[in-house]
Amino acid sequence: CSPLQDNDDIEDVSLFDADDDLSKRSKKSKIRHPVASFFHLFFRVSAIVVYLLCELLTSSFIACMVTIILLLSCDFWAVKNVTGRLMVGLRWWNQVDDDGRSHWIFEARKVSPQGSKTSSEAESRIFWLGLITCPMIWVIFAFSALFSFKVKWLAVVVMGVVLQGANLYGYIRCKVGSRKNLASMATNYLGKQFLRQ
Repeated sequence: CSPLQDNDDIEDVSLFDADDDLSKRSKKSKIRHPVASFFHLFFRVSAIVVYLLCELLTSSFIACMVTIILLLSCDFWAVKNVTGRLMVGLRWWNQVDDDGRSHWIFEARKVSPQGSKTSSEAESRIFWLGLITCPMIWVIFAFSALFSFKVKWLAVVVMGVVLQGANLYGYIRCKVGSRKNLASMATNYLGKQFLRQ
């Protein structure tokens, strides 16, 4: 075998495992990952429903708290590790180096050479709607618990805000890019608005 190999021998491996499956599936289906779409919303909505109905169904605060936190944790894991990658081609994680410094890493799926989209618009809408709406609901619950002096529920609600807010922050950074890109996008937008007027 010579040190220089033909280009045919080199395999281009994609970062995301779903790329190969998506190219083989038909373009007709609007939701290409129905199971991922279901679980993207299931854990989030279930945690909210359990929070709303908990005092009506049982008097055990501990059982309600554990159930809600388990649902929130399952949601955090599913959105961060599975649904974001499959539904919109984004993922993020935190890496700690040898010095103990924390580095946030944000990735977006590269556009295919044909220029075709690998995620459907319906999945993208479901993903972003669930990702943005649910943390806002938990913020409303936080103010409600604070102003109604339900201090015991405040810890549960703060967990909801933190876990779902972390996913929202991570995916917005994936979509928009680094802080420099965010600042330059804001500057460009304001400049265009100024020139239009």
